[in-house]
Amino acid sequence: MKKYLFILVFCPLISLAQRVDLDRFNFTVQFHSLPAMRLDSTYHTYNVVVETSRMMQPFMKPAVAENSVILEGWKKLPAYGHITIKVKLEDLLPESVSIKERVENIKNTLGQITGTRTLYHEEVVYTFAAMAMISDYKGMHIMDQALADRGYKQVYKSPEFPFRPMAEGYFVLNTMTTTGDLYRNCVNRAMHYLSDRITDNFGYSDVTVNDMMWIVGNKKHPEYEDHRKAFQQLTEVLFSMNANQSIEGAREQLKPVIDYFESVKQTYTSSKKRDRKIRYASYYNLAVLYYYLDDPQAMMKEATGLVLNDFDTRDGKNFEATATSLKNLFQQANIYTRHFKIDPLSYRGPLEGSEQTVR
Repeated sequence: MKKYLFILVFCPLISLAQRVDLDRFNFTVQFHSLPAMRLDSTYHTYNVVVETSRMMQPFMKPAVAENSVILEGWKKLPAYGHITIKVKLEDLLPESVSIKERVENIKNTLGQITGTRTLYHEEVVYTFAAMAMISDYKGMHIMDQALADRGYKQVYKSPEFPFRPMAEGYFVLNTMTTTGDLYRNCVNRAMHYLSDRITDNFGYSDVTVNDMMWIVGNKKHPEYEDHRKAFQQLTEVLFSMNANQSIEGAREQLKPVIDYFESVKQTYTSSKKRDRKIRYASYYNLAVLYYYLDDPQAMMKEATGLVLNDFDTRDGKNFEATATSLKNLFQQANIYTRHFKIDPLSYRGPLEGSEQTVR
């Protein structure tokens, strides 16, 4: 009878100890974005030229627009950069004017509707267009970039007024002020969009991302403490990684963590769900780790392991696509790491002598 009671009590404890609960643990890491388009590796300076019509010049000087264009990771020169970004800003053109009305309920202190009132405002449909042309100092055309198109109809709404005649003609009476505000907003949006596009295509921005790994959450599991120790160690290394510094030593620092997650795969080898789940965490965490170590080949190996492990094949397939994308990005940029020193102040234009490269 005693033996029977012992088994009855002990079996649930074994089951509880082997259950695998995984919790999301977050971490932060930094790296450089890499350019989507490949240029001469010695090109690291640029200048911006903005052209606008005489009618729009009172609302924003070209120099103001020029100063707002930023190519991250490059040095901006007043003229004669390796590439020239020429921007043409067209006029802001009103197309139609109409009066709109809105009926509003009037309520008393008890919240009861006692009547209505009509409010009027003026709506002006307008368009704006802008284009950027990019070429190098040798005169070779690189690309054109549309920044705004007249096919996109924008609408200005005036303040509301209690009488229709007050709304009529509001835009005409305030043409200079309103047009100036609208034009500056259009130009600022266009310059911001241009900065994003040229940085995506040619630049090196600092990127800080938050990501996650799967760590054992139930205290009774044998890997509970070691999972946490491994995560603590890897987050310390990842957090210390700087976009402007090489990560050559990081792989060696993380070897104990990598070895641990690999050993978990060899310890829990059955096809039971609980073993597949704990192996899933190892494959997943290693895939994420290799991504931030700039190793798409090793990431692909873990991603394929995730698929074959057959716990959550979608994550494995997504990681395979990510590893392929990272590999292609490295090949396109001809740079095989996202961690290297960038010092734009040290760069010199093509007419200023010798040039340092990003490598």
